[in-house]
Amino acid sequence: MQDSLALHPDFRCEAVTAIDVEVVRSGTALTLAYTITGRIGALKLPSLASPDRIDELWKHTCLEAFVRPKGGSAYCEFNLAPSSRWAAYRFDDYRAGMRNAALSLAPAVSVAVSDTRLEVTAHLLLDKLEGFADVPWRLGLTAVIEELSGAKSYWSLKHPTGRPDFHHSDGFAIEIPAA
Repeated sequence: MQDSLALHPDFRCEAVTAIDVEVVRSGTALTLAYTITGRIGALKLPSLASPDRIDELWKHTCLEAFVRPKGGSAYCEFNLAPSSRWAAYRFDDYRAGMRNAALSLAPAVSVAVSDTRLEVTAHLLLDKLEGFADVPWRLGLTAVIEELSGAKSYWSLKHPTGRPDFHHSDGFAIEIPAA
């Protein structure tokens, strides 16, 4: 399945013309392939680094996925930086009970950059997350884009009314059937 992210209406982005995401689920494995199109040289991108777990990646250019078992209120947030660094959090409910998510393997993040495209692909294994096996998932896909000017923009499958809020239930806009 492939979908496109929309720019939040209260923000502008001079560098990016489109963000597309391809999603593939196989059991408790999730593959996300983000493609950002535009003037990639105008983006503030971190240098490639060791694929370590790092907090606060969302403060700069970061691709995100929010995954919730259908019908539940608990969810996970995955932050994927173009440096190959990542973070994974588990929430009990809307912005409540945040803690590091237990993963059996660190996400495998690959990055390819050209003048007009930034591609970030991540393979996530959710097998250690209670309640995620053998059920449909609701998925929210988002991005924070930082330009060299310092301007930030917020992209999502669907934005709730008001300020950007990637944790809002409106953003869980895709249903992924159990595999």
